[in-house]
Amino acid sequence: MRCIYLLCIVAASLMAACNGNKATEASKLPGTWSEIETKAKGSSITMMMFQGDKKVNRYMNEYVVPQIKKLYNIQLQIVPGQGKEVVGNLMSEMEAGKKVSEIDVCWINGETFFQLRQIDALFGPYSGLLPNSKYVDSLNPTIKYDFQQQVNGYETPWGQSLFYLIYDSARLLNAPVSMANFETYFKQRPGRFTLATDFSGMTLLKTWLVELAGGMNELDGPFNEAKYNKYSAQLWQWLNTNKQYFWKKGETFPSSNTTVSQMFSTGELDFTCSFNDAEIDNKVGEGVYPTTAKALILAPGTIQNTHYVGISANSGKKEAAMVLCNFLLSPQAQARKSDITYWGSGTVLDLQSLPPADRALFDSLPKRVYGLQNSQLKDRAIKELAPEYMLRVFDDFRSKVING
Repeated sequence: MRCIYLLCIVAASLMAACNGNKATEASKLPGTWSEIETKAKGSSITMMMFQGDKKVNRYMNEYVVPQIKKLYNIQLQIVPGQGKEVVGNLMSEMEAGKKVSEIDVCWINGETFFQLRQIDALFGPYSGLLPNSKYVDSLNPTIKYDFQQQVNGYETPWGQSLFYLIYDSARLLNAPVSMANFETYFKQRPGRFTLATDFSGMTLLKTWLVELAGGMNELDGPFNEAKYNKYSAQLWQWLNTNKQYFWKKGETFPSSNTTVSQMFSTGELDFTCSFNDAEIDNKVGEGVYPTTAKALILAPGTIQNTHYVGISANSGKKEAAMVLCNFLLSPQAQARKSDITYWGSGTVLDLQSLPPADRALFDSLPKRVYGLQNSQLKDRAIKELAPEYMLRVFDDFRSKVING
């Protein structure tokens, strides 16, 4: 991961001259939204996104794809890829001088947004041109800032997420919340805990980093090398001391939280984690998790962030990509996305700004039965750290814990 980050920094200076006009391309689009929609009709576009969640896939395949075809005659193809795959693909195309990207739209946030901006791989600023942007809760700092970065119109907010652990209350009567609690738990129930090497596992590590720092205030703001070195050294020492009690004695770690969740559902592990506050209700409804599954907010709080969609700077179908982004912001699409029978993701819209009929779409959504309500999680929400923290945690966890 850090290798891609360093390559991005180097590539940014090399590409600056040839890509310097990307930021002004939005002004070259047709003058009105109606003209943009007209030019978009009949287009085929490709979206790269994480496809490891059945509910997410259902929302996209059963709702978004047919709706965008029906309403705008746009054929949407979805291909798998996230984070490093998005960055790697777009950077390779740009380095090869490819004028038209194979990726039109991508699901991104945080360190991925940071890296793509470093190499000028995103089209914009465009999001303010979307008619449905008027409904966005733009005063919300977790929407305006992506991992403490100004979005500045280079990505469209799509949904809000809060990070928490999931455990079975029938197996664990007193679930650990602090690192001290976890240290006791590891020794009492060896082999019952692990974390994935993906963004979910790294967010758990960032939560513990915040705990070691004494709270979010210490790590708030731009990346601080000295603070990172201080608190991460404590984190790696703590993990290396305790990983002997992890699943497979900490000698290997799953590559995806999907695997961790499967092992939790079969009783092999005591914990999994999620960014979706509807996850427990979703999985209980599917018969995957027991009805005794509960959400656990760790001592420092629940890291809250927004996920976005971005448009490739070299997309050959920018109008169609913008129409898709605008549709994803519509009250109808956001309400369906917030429905726990589809996805359950928190909306990025200011519900008070919606017409009464659209607001009613959200009021009528089914409520959570097993998991915490979104409002309960938000009461314990803390900011995301600057993107460099995630990049460093990815790299250092591998070098200092897995290979340490």
